[in-house]
Amino acid sequence: MLVNSYSAKIFSMAYQFTGVQAEAEDLTQEIFLKVFSSLGKFDREKNFTAWLLTLAKNHLIDEYRKTKWERKNRDDFDDCLDRGLDRAKDGPEDDAVLNDTRRLIWDSLNLLPADVRMAIVLKELQGQTYEEAAQVLNLPVGTVKSRINRGKLALAKILQKQREA
Repeated sequence: MLVNSYSAKIFSMAYQFTGVQAEAEDLTQEIFLKVFSSLGKFDREKNFTAWLLTLAKNHLIDEYRKTKWERKNRDDFDDCLDRGLDRAKDGPEDDAVLNDTRRLIWDSLNLLPADVRMAIVLKELQGQTYEEAAQVLNLPVGTVKSRINRGKLALAKILQKQREA
């Protein structure tokens, strides 16, 4: 029941963090194994969803630090970026431009520090409120806003450099 209730959200978080479906599936399984082994530590007075998402976030950051993921299969990148991209479906050239734009944004996002990237993933890609992201990250709302703002500014600089190159 726990897996059925939360697997889509955990997978989405892992996929948005890695950009590779197979890695996201593996990480989702690892996270649920960690959840099951840690259930005894959960304080029933606390919010279970926030605890679970915090555990997932910490696992993703730990894995990132250990492996410094290389993103090889970005063609499977989630359609979450489509919301921010204006696109006409007039032909294959438009799809190529969209794929290039996705790749550029994803590559740029991967250049950000993990803590900044996670805040952006939670707020901008998963659509969480600042308060929800702050709860998952176990940070004050102001810190989350600051990280997102800093990340957006850094992304703008990275993208500007890419355009100039």
